[in-house]
Amino acid sequence: MAFLSMEVWALVMFAVLMFTLFLGYPVAFTLGAVSLLFGTIFLGLPFFNLLPMRIWGIMTNFTLLAVPLFVFMGVILEKSGLAEDLLETMGLLFGPLRGGLALSVVFVGALLAATTGVVGATVVTMGIIALPAMLKNGYAPAFATGIIATSGTLGQIIPPSIVLILLGDMIGVPVGRLFLAAVVPGMLLIMLYILYIAWKAWRDPHSAPALASDTHTWDKRFLMRIIKSLLPALLLIMAVLGSIFFGIATPTESAAFGAMGALLLALLHKRLTLNNLRKAMQQTTRLTSMVFLILIGATAFGLVFRGMGGDQLVHDILTQVPGDKWGFIVVSLLLIFVLGFFLDFLEICFIVVPILTPIAEHFGIDLLWFAILIAVNLQTSFLTPPFGFSLFYLKAVAPATMRMGVIYQGIIPFVILQLFGLILLTLFPQITLWLPNLIDNGFNL
Repeated sequence: MAFLSMEVWALVMFAVLMFTLFLGYPVAFTLGAVSLLFGTIFLGLPFFNLLPMRIWGIMTNFTLLAVPLFVFMGVILEKSGLAEDLLETMGLLFGPLRGGLALSVVFVGALLAATTGVVGATVVTMGIIALPAMLKNGYAPAFATGIIATSGTLGQIIPPSIVLILLGDMIGVPVGRLFLAAVVPGMLLIMLYILYIAWKAWRDPHSAPALASDTHTWDKRFLMRIIKSLLPALLLIMAVLGSIFFGIATPTESAAFGAMGALLLALLHKRLTLNNLRKAMQQTTRLTSMVFLILIGATAFGLVFRGMGGDQLVHDILTQVPGDKWGFIVVSLLLIFVLGFFLDFLEICFIVVPILTPIAEHFGIDLLWFAILIAVNLQTSFLTPPFGFSLFYLKAVAPATMRMGVIYQGIIPFVILQLFGLILLTLFPQITLWLPNLIDNGFNL
């Protein structure tokens, strides 16, 4: 081992970690095992005396308390029937238009993203309800699956997003400002999806046909149905995000309020049963435990990686990339995009982002903008095969005759749209920074 410096062995440790993750070993335990192995060999067991205080800092982090609360809110809303009501009503509203069902899926995906932020629940719900309706009405299977899988990922960028909370903690950016910065990029992606649907419906009407015009009647009853479906979601969005944006509550306090609102909606829909409540708490516990176990493992890995000087070596390498700041940004985004083919967004967030953040600071890059670029990039990882989670969620509820190749084919245009949106956000930082600056400077909040 003497022929390699400790810094180089730190990179070997990173390569070993990537290899074992690609083999499918559990992320949290792999992080811990690799860290313990290399840390013991190169730094000695006493080095890990630093770890308990790091873990204590994670478990007492008030901002991270928002994670289980928002997850619980999303799971309860899934049980409340809000998604079903929205999809059925929006399908009737937009159905008579070419591509109308696809538009309704995007619209509902955006609303569910702003109320739940749980990608899996959104994709599964829309796959169960919207996919059969789209296929029955003559939609091209690839187009239908692509729009459902993509719309479900909006929960990654539209607040209150779990990944934004985690990125805010990893990068050191206030979560409230990060939520504000994500609003316009989220709207940009929605507009790109809508424009593509409109173009697709115009170019190839048979792939996105209109429903029969007599599917509903514009009477008082139908208007009340629209209001009844939209109002709960809009009120919850205003209560949760408005309280954060205007400084009334912290993200964690707002998450607690949102969880209470979700319980109330489930009660009003007569879905707040003991069975649903138990399932929601179990699902929340499992997901939250997974997140925090990975975070603890990543903390151990980061501690050893820095202790071996790996962070300084990566810093030296990336600061020598041609193109100065812009070269670093391109390399960083390309690295995250490629890793997104193979790794979960949590793994990238906890392992790669802490390494890149100090280098971004070195170049004087606005960390708020940098965090949004990473978030949009991580959203794309849900769609990229072979391990795009949205694709697996959708395949699980799609008809048995639906081949995985059709789903892969369907997401290609939307991955291109995601990358185009990412390029726009990279070239024009004010798209991201406009709203936070407006609130800071214009409204003094």
